[in-house]
Amino acid sequence: MSKMQFKAESKRLLDLMIHSIYTNREIFLRELISNASDAVDKLCFLSLTDDKVGMSRADFKIQISADKEQRILTVSDNGIGMDKESLEENLGVIAKSGSLQFKQEMEESASDVDIIGQFGVGFYSAFMISDKVTVISRAYGSDTAYCWESTGTEGYTITECEKDSIGTDVIMLIKVDTEEDKYTEFLEEHRLRGLVKKYSDYIRYPVKMNVSKSRAIETTEEETEPKYETYTENETLNDMIPIWHKAKNEVTDEDYNQFYKEKFSDYTNPLKTINVSTEGVVSYEALLFVPSSTPYNYYTKEYEKGLQLYSSGVLIMDKCGDLLPEHFRFIRGVVDSQDLSLNISREMLQQNRQLQVIATNIEKKIKRELVKMLENERESYETFFKNFGLQLKYGVVSDYGKNKDTLKELLLFYSSTEQKLVTLAEYESRMKEDQKYVCYACGETIGKVDRLPQTEMVKEKGYEILYLTDEVDEFTMQTLQDLNGKEIKSVNSGDMIDEEDKKIAEDQTKEHKELLDFMKESLSEKVSDVRISEKLKSHPVFLSSDGSVSLEMEKYFSKLDPEAGMKAQHVLELNITHPMFAQLQNAFEQDKEHVARLSEVLYYQAMLIAGFPIEDPTAYADLVCGLLTK
Repeated sequence: MSKMQFKAESKRLLDLMIHSIYTNREIFLRELISNASDAVDKLCFLSLTDDKVGMSRADFKIQISADKEQRILTVSDNGIGMDKESLEENLGVIAKSGSLQFKQEMEESASDVDIIGQFGVGFYSAFMISDKVTVISRAYGSDTAYCWESTGTEGYTITECEKDSIGTDVIMLIKVDTEEDKYTEFLEEHRLRGLVKKYSDYIRYPVKMNVSKSRAIETTEEETEPKYETYTENETLNDMIPIWHKAKNEVTDEDYNQFYKEKFSDYTNPLKTINVSTEGVVSYEALLFVPSSTPYNYYTKEYEKGLQLYSSGVLIMDKCGDLLPEHFRFIRGVVDSQDLSLNISREMLQQNRQLQVIATNIEKKIKRELVKMLENERESYETFFKNFGLQLKYGVVSDYGKNKDTLKELLLFYSSTEQKLVTLAEYESRMKEDQKYVCYACGETIGKVDRLPQTEMVKEKGYEILYLTDEVDEFTMQTLQDLNGKEIKSVNSGDMIDEEDKKIAEDQTKEHKELLDFMKESLSEKVSDVRISEKLKSHPVFLSSDGSVSLEMEKYFSKLDPEAGMKAQHVLELNITHPMFAQLQNAFEQDKEHVARLSEVLYYQAMLIAGFPIEDPTAYADLVCGLLTK
């Protein structure tokens, strides 16, 4: 019996695959079950037109058996089988796909047959966990069986052998454990059950295995303790019909909830379930979920986005990040498409046109469902926004505002007049005729924002203000820029002042230029300017900024890098009608040092109101006490 050699390119590919392509050894079982499913598919199809097959769909199955003592794992099917030529052709040349060839040959008549394997390399993943692989197969219509055997890249042999029935047995001699690798796990019952459930739960045919079980046995009257016996049952390990393939009227909300909790290890029901079924350029089904709470690590680098990706019920990737845009990374779910080809590494599915189409459609579907929730289930949407609204805001800001038009109608902000969360569209519907801008104010909490001195003037005009308390909010508003032509402006902006009031403030600043310049000089590099403000009504002072970097941006960048954080140009704005300003004027005529101390106190007060920390609280306390005891 001479040993035949793999072709040179096949030998290199086999070596590469065993050591590099499949980084996750456990997928070998998925590949073998998929191949077995293909073989059963072919015979099942032939049985529709060939009475000689003598089998119905209910007769087909895939059997797994493990012998721990002999270290033998076997995957068997009663599918179409292979003759000598097929073994040579399909297993002697890597990437020669019998499944693909069958589909091409039967294209017109077998258009409804869904063949999983498309590249013919999955079988060789068995060598990752095996010292030797033996394939015993008998083809449909043949009385002779053949045995293909190989220990890897050294080559293979094909000999005649005995097999009672048609089909294929893949027999693996499992490698011996090492310190680094524990191969025995692939002979353990619970491990095999788990792998079938994880990767092949939705294969169309039953995947069976002898499973150890326990049952109570009868006891005598003298025996007080119950007795149990262990027995073996050939149990079906897979569900066969994915929940996303079932009609909606066949599945209850509780079914969806239970599936979600088991599949994604969540103890709470999802907030929203989204069904997708699309036929067209790319046909696919998806079952998506909006979680009801934020995962503990969601806003960390450890959180990994993505949907489970299936091809005809076979898991390709546990988390396919390409299917979700970053702004919808909170979505969990599964996508199943028969149009996705499986490349040589199903765990590293390359991005392709079909995947891009699916991803685009899923993004649009998620957006539509969130809009529906916002319109029809406001309370649920606000719960969602509490959990993931920050993600939507980051989505607006990212990629230079590329997604702002997609996301802006999903945003919620607290309203000064409604005293609840509102959409931008709702805000716009209440804008006064003379209102030029969408107004917002930033701060640490709603209460602190509501008490900001600079909001008084805007409130006096009867304008609604959006209160922003997230770090990203300022960036979000600057990215949005406008709302249907109405510019979005901070209450700190000089544009909030009427031209007449602005002119008055400018004239007053010029009138008191000497005092203001002295205060600016006293404060040294702390401020870029000191000026009279028309934004203030009852408060003496507040802090604003000049230039493109706002106060909120400075806070954000300071947290990222306190040493090299971006600094805003601080402007100290004073209320000329407040008694404090009169004291400044009087002191300026008599005691300029006192003005310098008052200027510093006012600056620190403005910093506190704006939410900035004081660098030296002790010095500030001493300064205030010194003024109080003077």
